[in-house]
Amino acid sequence: MFSVESWLPALPGLAWGWTLLDALLQGEIPRRWPGDSPGDTSDPLLPFPAGLVGACAVSVLCSLLRVYLYIQCVNNPERQAEKEAIAEGRPLLEPLHVLVLTGVLALVGSRVAALVVLEFSLRAISIILSLGKGAHSSQLYLLCQYSLGCGVSCGLSFLLEGALHRSWNLALAAGLAGLLALHARRLAQHVCALYELHSRARYCGICILLLAAGHGIPRLLRNALALTFTVADLAAVELINRDFLSTGEAVRFWTPLTICYTLLVIYMQEESRQSTGRGLVFRTVVVRMGGLFILLLTVGRWTDILHVFVSLLGELWCLLRSGVLLESCWRQ
Repeated sequence: MFSVESWLPALPGLAWGWTLLDALLQGEIPRRWPGDSPGDTSDPLLPFPAGLVGACAVSVLCSLLRVYLYIQCVNNPERQAEKEAIAEGRPLLEPLHVLVLTGVLALVGSRVAALVVLEFSLRAISIILSLGKGAHSSQLYLLCQYSLGCGVSCGLSFLLEGALHRSWNLALAAGLAGLLALHARRLAQHVCALYELHSRARYCGICILLLAAGHGIPRLLRNALALTFTVADLAAVELINRDFLSTGEAVRFWTPLTICYTLLVIYMQEESRQSTGRGLVFRTVVVRMGGLFILLLTVGRWTDILHVFVSLLGELWCLLRSGVLLESCWRQ
């Protein structure tokens, strides 16, 4: 088989470069690099494209919610101030948000990302059950931004782990995710700029479609998120269980984790009944990450502690960026 190393000069110190080039030409990311220990089987480049796919998924979610909330404000004369706030676009901030979130998701380890996904899934089930049959909350879609990024990144990394040609698979996934996020952002910009004019004049096919079926966006998001988090939860459980050598170790980890998450859900339900607003959301983030920090102090590794702080920054970044949309959801 053709190999770059077979005809390139074996220069000292550049063996890792030839290995990387040879692996990329064959559509693979090498499991080991020259000089690595025999037990080191981690993929050094895998988290970055997986994190990009997760960040693009968050971008698509926010763009579709922006479209839905803007349409709701257009149809309500009392919400014109909200409509103008949602329509205020900052084109340079969206790529920056995707870039920062990609870096955060790439830095967070699979163990902490899996715990974030499981915690949000339990919290989402509790909120949905408390809302009642047939009800939905647009605010829940915004609160799941970082958890969605962790879920997509975690699930994609797990599904492609050890697969042949995974570098090409990840490149294709990242390219498709970026293209989808770009079109979703353009859709949001188009709606915020021209929806009122086009919907009245029946001029634009996209605006006419949104006029007729725009109310179905929450249902579309609900089904997509349900499928995404189902896959992510299965991947998260598998990623966590692989670190245990025996059933006893697994029980010593899952028992305090279950108790901690149950107490967190009960606390957040009581808090939501007593107060609302942005302050509640940020307090909830701090309490959740604080509980996860204390849990990992007893059953985690020192790298998990660092990843918890990175996750806190990621949660706060997503919430700060979507402040206008959160305000609109609270007023509904």
